[in-house]
Amino acid sequence: MVTGARRLRLVAALVLALAVGALVPGRVAHVFTLDSASMTPTLEPGDRVVANRLAEPGRGDLVVFRDPGGWVRSGASPYLVKRVIGVAGDRVSCCSRGAVVVNGEPLAEPYLSGGAAGAVAFDVTVPDGALWVLGDNRADSRDSRSDPLGEHGGAVDLELVVGVVALAWGAPGVRTY
Repeated sequence: MVTGARRLRLVAALVLALAVGALVPGRVAHVFTLDSASMTPTLEPGDRVVANRLAEPGRGDLVVFRDPGGWVRSGASPYLVKRVIGVAGDRVSCCSRGAVVVNGEPLAEPYLSGGAAGAVAFDVTVPDGALWVLGDNRADSRDSRSDPLGEHGGAVDLELVVGVVALAWGAPGVRTY
């Protein structure tokens, strides 16, 4: 349940993000609309997200990035939103323990809403200057698992990252990250 004070803070954050976006278009924050179900249940198609261009992405963050090549369906936006699972130097694997494992530790993924951690096996070390990203809806997501022959073996080059998702809104209301 959202209290009045929490709702007020969320609305204030949304207004501030939109104001900053209007005053400094594309330099600090950028708004994107999701057009796929790859991040459900966290984000739904039609949700809008504000990407903070100044934030450094870390494990667990949601990031917006340009398609590294062939991940986006024809006619869709060239931008994707995925969850950062691994950063440079991390060893990421799946699914010998029934879970994604990062640096030898199973990853707690409550956002999967009871779904499988993944059906595609992988064992990678994330290269310098890159991120390993997965969609929350693993059964319907083109992500790092989908591009093992890419430039970084499926990892996304940091130069393609637009920003870290700071705010999202849609049917369930406004959410901060």
